[in-house]
Amino acid sequence: MGDVKYKILVVDDEEDIVDMLKYNLEKEGYIVAKAGNGVECLKIAPQFMPDLVLLDVMMPEMDGIETCVELRKIPEFKNVIICFLTARTEDYSQIVGYESGADDYVTKPVKPKVLISKIAALLRRNEMKNDSDQEVKIISSSGIEINKEKYIVTVDGVEHYLPKKEFELLSLLMTGNGNVYRREEILNKVWGNEIVVGDRTIDVHIRKLREKIGDSYIKTIKGVGYKFVERES
Repeated sequence: MGDVKYKILVVDDEEDIVDMLKYNLEKEGYIVAKAGNGVECLKIAPQFMPDLVLLDVMMPEMDGIETCVELRKIPEFKNVIICFLTARTEDYSQIVGYESGADDYVTKPVKPKVLISKIAALLRRNEMKNDSDQEVKIISSSGIEINKEKYIVTVDGVEHYLPKKEFELLSLLMTGNGNVYRREEILNKVWGNEIVVGDRTIDVHIRKLREKIGDSYIKTIKGVGYKFVERES
């Protein structure tokens, strides 16, 4: 990761896990802060400004899903990587997690070497995405405008603040020049090779997008994938 000192916020109500993660991450050169629950996370995060948040799902007071949703409402945290720590491996919990704006999952018990590798991959992918985002700041078509600097989607003059993955998915489809994006390509470009998600996750995000921007913009190509459809004037 070069000489850059990345900052990581570890949020978990189990102190022994937090201390173990903090020790292993600091050994790799990361700057680490810790929080014991979601409420504490929301107080510390704006001051610490982490590059990545390791967020436990099952916590008292405010769970990880709620905390993730609240973090994504803060403009400065639209692009911060959020990775859940969870002992829950059911498919539905992953879908809820990605809907709330999470980037990835790590299941407990956490294996430090696996976690370090995943964090490095997520940070590297985020660097590449930020570099590409600097090239195009505004995407506009058929009454929809995407502002990548302000992280705002405007539909017929109405502003929408989308969860991170919905924003990235819409941005991808709108830059396709009418071409169909296959499911594998969507997974690779929006979620990355390192993250294992299923087709159902894409479908959930497409459904959420349609609820917010309208049904007519995104067309399903059965057995293949999705494409952005320009509105007839």
